[in-house]
Amino acid sequence: MADSMPHQIPEYALAVAAALWIALAIDRWLGESPAPLHPVVWMGRYLGMGSRIAPPAYPAKRVDLPMFFIGALLWCVGAACVWGIAMALQTLVTLSLPAWAVALLLGLLLKPLFAWRMLRDEVLAVESALAVSLDAGRKQLARLVSRDVSQLSEREVRESAIESLAENLNDSLVAPVFWFVLLGLPGAALYRFANTADAMWGYRGERNGRDWTWLGKWAARADDVLSWIPARITVLLLALAAWRWPAGLPEEARRTPSPNSGWPMATMALLLGVRLAKPGVYALNAEGRAPSTSDMQRTAQLGGRAALALGVFASLAIVATTGWRWA
Repeated sequence: MADSMPHQIPEYALAVAAALWIALAIDRWLGESPAPLHPVVWMGRYLGMGSRIAPPAYPAKRVDLPMFFIGALLWCVGAACVWGIAMALQTLVTLSLPAWAVALLLGLLLKPLFAWRMLRDEVLAVESALAVSLDAGRKQLARLVSRDVSQLSEREVRESAIESLAENLNDSLVAPVFWFVLLGLPGAALYRFANTADAMWGYRGERNGRDWTWLGKWAARADDVLSWIPARITVLLLALAAWRWPAGLPEEARRTPSPNSGWPMATMALLLGVRLAKPGVYALNAEGRAPSTSDMQRTAQLGGRAALALGVFASLAIVATTGWRWA
């Protein structure tokens, strides 16, 4: 067995790298899986119980440790289930199948755990909707963001769309691929669960009549931890895509409340030379100009180049590290 390992490891490493490119190709040409088959939809259904558990917003408790521990417990149970299912599927695929079958099946399993094409199309659809009317642009933007869009100006709609692409380039693509490279299919699945939990639970204060501060605190912090390194990798990928470094990035990135989202958003603002702001919360590159139609296209272009660079570097990392992790 020991004599055969040097021959098995490179073949398997190439199969895992090929799985990543198969997943990227499926995303590019076919887009998202049907909702009944999509694992993120299943995660959302589990997390949907939070809307029945979160306490009423009024009166809100200053400290609610029982709700914090309930949220942490539910998160951990869901994460354990997601990890276990992904590990079982990965083991089943890699146990005795030939390399080409491992690449194909692993790619099919990986694809639903990230989404670049949908993100790109939704952001560009905002610009197309703005060409019809401001109200249409607002309605399209509401598909991307959780904030109130009813009073946003045309400039603010574009700013929000660009911010969404930059932030979700990390959340929806770079971070899942990073954790796939590091921990395989279970790593990507765990990240998607954590990010979905943060999106559904990670609110400060009131939302839809309920107080999410303590129920969602664990989910928000877990997502912060798992996104920390990928968010900074996203900066590097965008800088590489533009072939220049965004000067003054650290100061701008720290203007946002989030320890992570400000980094890709500030990078995009500086690379485009535009101002990106959330009214009453932050302004990135405050002296920049208002974004235009061409900036929306440029945002999608930079994101596409970053996605391609991610595939290249992730493949190299897989080939370099797969031997001791997967074989």
